[in-house]
Amino acid sequence: MFTLYITDTFSAAHRIEEYHGKCEELHGHNFKVEVLFEGDKLGPGGMLINFKVLKNLLKDILSSLDHKYLNEIEFFKKRACSSEYIAVYIYNGLKKLIDNLNIRLHEVRVWESESAYASYRE
Repeated sequence: MFTLYITDTFSAAHRIEEYHGKCEELHGHNFKVEVLFEGDKLGPGGMLINFKVLKNLLKDILSSLDHKYLNEIEFFKKRACSSEYIAVYIYNGLKKLIDNLNIRLHEVRVWESESAYASYRE
C-alpha cells in the first residue's frame, strides 16, 4: 500500500452559528488543507499518479472556497461552517474528481490554526 500526501491553503471568512461564543461572530482563517491518497499498483514511471495532477485537483476544489464567505456557499447553508464540514466538502469534491483514477482518497485534514485541525474519511 502506498500513500501520497499533498497540501495547500486557502483563506475564507465564516460564522459558526449556534456556537455561543466568539466564533459566532464573523471571522476568518488562513486554512491549511492536507490530503492523503492511497493505492496498491504503481503505474509507468513507478508512481501511483503524478503529484501535479493531485495538486491541481485540490486547487480546483479550494478555488470554490478561497476568499469566500463560507456561509453563503450552498453546501454550508444546510450545515455548520465548521472545519469538520469543510473537510467533508473537500473530501466529497475530490472523491468525485478521482473516481476513475488508480487511487483512493484516504483522508482530508483542515487546519484552522497551527495547533488545531479536523479530519474526515469514510
